[in-house]
Amino acid sequence: MEVKKFNPEVLYTNEPITKVNRDDIEYLKEKSQENLRKRIRLCAHQGVDDTLHEMLIIHTNETYVRPHKHFNKSESFHIIEGACDVVIFDEEGTVSEVIPMGTFDSGKRFYYRLPEPYYHTLLIHSEFLVFHETTNGPFNRSETEFASWSPTEEDTAGVQKFFEDLHSQLNSTKV
Repeated sequence: MEVKKFNPEVLYTNEPITKVNRDDIEYLKEKSQENLRKRIRLCAHQGVDDTLHEMLIIHTNETYVRPHKHFNKSESFHIIEGACDVVIFDEEGTVSEVIPMGTFDSGKRFYYRLPEPYYHTLLIHSEFLVFHETTNGPFNRSETEFASWSPTEEDTAGVQKFFEDLHSQLNSTKV
């Protein structure tokens, strides 16, 4: 697999036909651990202006995905390896739904599509989470809104407390 580096977390395929095998995924897992935010994505589309964005994304269990929502976009998510909970929140930050996810053979949900702008995050339960995500482009940072009630990635103490509070909320109520 030939890739070109857009930044430390984003790679683009450098071949006319994108082909990925197990060794490529292992390479991407290694690269994800080298990044501060413990994640990497391989874009199968050609650039940020494409109308369809398809990505293979790898997060480690140390990755914090700040709760966010997308405007003017839908997002689909298909698990290749690992397990997570997709947590959906209302506008005030109360959990409205939890989607336990795993691979097809786990018996859990392995695919979802989010067509509306709901705040969402991931709770990763495996060492690595490998998933295929598809969304409409072009990429426009202003179409993503981070939840004001969630800590920034730089606020490590806030992130730890956010996870503790979220786990406590999930353990005390059935969503």
